[in-house]
Amino acid sequence: MNFRELSLLRADLAFIAHWLNDGAHVLDLGCGDGVMLDYLQTSRNCTGYGIEIADDKVLACAGRGVSVIQQDMEKGLHLFDDNVFDTVLCLSSLQMMMNVEELLRDIARVGREAIVSFPNFAYWPHRLSLLSGRMPVSKMLPYEWYNTPNVRCATIRDFEELANKVGLKVTECVALQNGKPVSLLPNWRGSLAVFRLKK
Repeated sequence: MNFRELSLLRADLAFIAHWLNDGAHVLDLGCGDGVMLDYLQTSRNCTGYGIEIADDKVLACAGRGVSVIQQDMEKGLHLFDDNVFDTVLCLSSLQMMMNVEELLRDIARVGREAIVSFPNFAYWPHRLSLLSGRMPVSKMLPYEWYNTPNVRCATIRDFEELANKVGLKVTECVALQNGKPVSLLPNWRGSLAVFRLKK
């Protein structure tokens, strides 16, 4: 997979990919169908693993030639040693975890750097929905309140506080809208929050 193909499939992943070094050893938590690891392996000479729980997505990863471990991230990352990965990715998965704080501590343990993304609950259409008395439904939060896999709702500021609490330093924070960075009022105008973190 090349960069253009990645950009067409997932503009957010194409933006995030520029933060990774060529040849990096990567762990992709909640890797989905493996499109990010496919790009990193074929175009950037990276190595690593994906962690995914859904059967269909594990099969999709295997079809792409991505090394994937079928496991529930909530059970921890005990099978990995400390500092074994250059970068740990947790892209649009963190909001589905019950114990976010513990998972972040584990991410910090196994990786030298982390990149985390999640739907920004403070995005202005989400705020407008709440003001009208309804839970938000959008491209980034496409479920109704009663069938959503998203069990945690966070804003850019919320996550920054938690990252600091677990000993992670925010080296970059970007709000994306349709895969493009938002510089003016990012917590208001960005639908996806993306953090680059170091210990």
